[in-house]
Amino acid sequence: MTSVIQSAKRLIIKVGSSLVTNDGKGLDAAAIAKWAAQIAQLRTLGKEVVLVSSGAIAEGMQRLGFDKRPSGVHELQACAAVGQMGLAQIYESSFRAHRLGTAQVLLTHADLADRERYLNARSTLFTLLRFGVVPIINENDTVVTDEIKFGDNDTLGALVANLIEGDVLIILTDQKGLYTADPRKDPSAEFVHEAKAGDPALEAMAGGAGSSIGSGGMLTKILAAKRAATSGAHTVIAWGREENVLTRLADGEAIGTQLVAQTAQLTARKQWMADHLQTAGKVVLDAGAVQKVTAEGKSLLPIGVIEVGGEFGRGDVITCVDGAGRPIARGITNYSSSEARRIMRRPSADILGILGFVEEPELIHRDNLVVL
Repeated sequence: MTSVIQSAKRLIIKVGSSLVTNDGKGLDAAAIAKWAAQIAQLRTLGKEVVLVSSGAIAEGMQRLGFDKRPSGVHELQACAAVGQMGLAQIYESSFRAHRLGTAQVLLTHADLADRERYLNARSTLFTLLRFGVVPIINENDTVVTDEIKFGDNDTLGALVANLIEGDVLIILTDQKGLYTADPRKDPSAEFVHEAKAGDPALEAMAGGAGSSIGSGGMLTKILAAKRAATSGAHTVIAWGREENVLTRLADGEAIGTQLVAQTAQLTARKQWMADHLQTAGKVVLDAGAVQKVTAEGKSLLPIGVIEVGGEFGRGDVITCVDGAGRPIARGITNYSSSEARRIMRRPSADILGILGFVEEPELIHRDNLVVL
């Protein structure tokens, strides 16, 4: 197995809290200096690099005198605000030692759920890369709430990979990679060197055990790889303490678990829809509509909808689910939730008589529909 990173042009590197902090006791300057040195070497190889870094809350905890992670939302947000200063400072000085500029980019899900802000973030990151700057991305924990939270930086890394059409997402963690079972509990567990991203069997293998500092276990990394694969990005999960792990991967050495993307790349518009972690509402489809949307690539007509959930307006992104509640697609609706409830189970020819107007004959046109 040869590392997919060797031929990759644009890399998204995610480093977890445990790799940039001293067991949660503030930032590890020596470790961050090593990341900067390795990324500088990647740049000399002609690779573009975006770094997704945790660590702000852990740094803020130390600066504010917390012995353990606070449970209150506002205390966590205060830690993030204070810690983000230290995180930006140490990355700036570490990269400047290699004559590389950095930029701080803080994101929330709301930034990427809004089409205009999504495109603005995309354009800004492309411009920074064109200027030779290394963007340092983190979740904007200072303003984020549970409703708009990514949940962990593994997910954020995948969304950034999709946002800028990255070639490879590298998730550096405190674990060697994926095993067929938890090696701490099952001595027969085997290491997974390579697999297909999105393979359902991987989710069964991945346990939920993460470190005490970070919020993501191996399952979040497997799900992040699945999400990144929708834009054609491969994923490598590797132990961050491995000596010169990034430069060795760039040399083609097989380190960690490599999850290869199998899906065709989505258009930027459909990628934006697919990357919605929360949607405004949902519609439940009958079996015939599920077949037409998923297997035949057809538009969703009102007659195929058996239930409408939530409150949404025309132009919102909503989720389509099957009768068992499984999400099968997302798309931009042509009708509001109240209108959809009135026209569901009815043929498109009846829309005018029911609503008094016709926006479109489809509830969601196939050009605005992405199958999950």
